[in-house]
Amino acid sequence: MEVWRSLVLVLCMLLAAPLRAAELEIDDFYGHYAGLADQTLDGEAERRRLTVTIEPQGDNFLVDWSTRVRRDDQSLKDQHYRVLFRKTRRGAVYSSAMRINVFGKHIPLDPLAGDPFVWARIQDNTLTVYALMITDEGSYDMQVYNRTLLDSGDLDLSFTRILDGKLSREITGRLRRIAD
Repeated sequence: MEVWRSLVLVLCMLLAAPLRAAELEIDDFYGHYAGLADQTLDGEAERRRLTVTIEPQGDNFLVDWSTRVRRDDQSLKDQHYRVLFRKTRRGAVYSSAMRINVFGKHIPLDPLAGDPFVWARIQDNTLTVYALMITDEGSYDMQVYNRTLLDSGDLDLSFTRILDGKLSREITGRLRRIAD
């Protein structure tokens, strides 16, 4: 009787435990995406056009993204970023490889020289890219790009920018997977 009670207790604990989503691999994110994102500044909505490409580069992977915003004077402002990431010994954490050192090895940029320090991770179904900059005053500027892969194959984007501990900007959007 005691054995059955123990089995029932173990079964109840297993059923009550939260189910964890299977962690995805980087190749699950490979593809081309495009869409729109909204940002609210001072009560006014601003729409951005976004593109993202995530693709293999040998044993590494490349994230290439751009943003287009229409300014008040109707001119367009384009921003473009391209970052190569390498595997680390830490599993789902990836190091940026944005420059080549004197030995021909890809390495991260130097944040103390005013460059961004960039890394990525995969947790559950989200690929997150972090960019940390040290300002001229010695404080920090942290940008976080969460790209969550949906069952449809599309990406939900959540961007936050934190300047010296204060939330400076939030942008959310949906990017549709584009067929190759």
